[in-house]
Amino acid sequence: MSYSAVVYKVMIASPSDVSAERSIVREVLSEWNVVNSDARRQVLLPIGWETHSVPEMGDRPQALINKQILHDCDLLIGVFWTRIGTATGEYASGTVEEIEQHIKTGRPTMLYFSSAPVLPDSVDADQYRRLKEFKLSCQSRGLYEPYGDVQDFRTKLYRQLQLKVNRDAYFQTAADSTGPPTIRELEPGPTLSKEAAFLLKECVADPSGQVLHLSHLSGYVLQVRGKNLIEDNNDRSRAIWTAALEELENDGLLAAVGSKRNIFKVTRKGYEVADQLP
Repeated sequence: MSYSAVVYKVMIASPSDVSAERSIVREVLSEWNVVNSDARRQVLLPIGWETHSVPEMGDRPQALINKQILHDCDLLIGVFWTRIGTATGEYASGTVEEIEQHIKTGRPTMLYFSSAPVLPDSVDADQYRRLKEFKLSCQSRGLYEPYGDVQDFRTKLYRQLQLKVNRDAYFQTAADSTGPPTIRELEPGPTLSKEAAFLLKECVADPSGQVLHLSHLSGYVLQVRGKNLIEDNNDRSRAIWTAALEELENDGLLAAVGSKRNIFKVTRKGYEVADQLP
């Protein structure tokens, strides 16, 4: 059934050497929508110059991109590795100009810097020097997140995106002004069994906020934070933990990802209820 939702535009800003991370940002935003959009009535829409800009004349290319797609974005996610990009005449690069212009609006900005190994001969020294200067300038103006590889980036972004949307006042204020009313006070949470409460707290403590549920020839797996909670060849243990998983899903605290239902992730309500657990 259709429903009204508040759409937040998320600008993806990065130089050319982090194309894999750009794809990951889109995947994480899509995953967030699958898990959260129905319950929150909110959608995170990825925005990038390669998909949303159109040919136009009359100004600097970056100024046109700013006018066409940046000026009304709600959140900016910036990613860097070894390059800063091409100078625009006003800023060190188009990516930096997008970030600085977005920061001026007071809207949320999330910056990530890769520390992944790189072949020395593949690094442009001038690009890397200017990137280090920009990174240094960011240290006194806020918080940025380093990451070691693309999987580390995916894990951190998914976790921190949940926190940003749940905690940042911007998303509550924007929702109040343009969409359905936002609940300011939490409704009383469900009464959970001790197993369900334990499972939820373990999921929330995991950076990815997820639990793995599989059945195979050797038995059953219900794994969170690298631990299988179901004892080998123990039907009672399987019944207890499977029921706990079903309890959390029925209460809207976990949601299945994909049709195979092998992965369950914590919902916004799940994080809120977990914060109230002793």
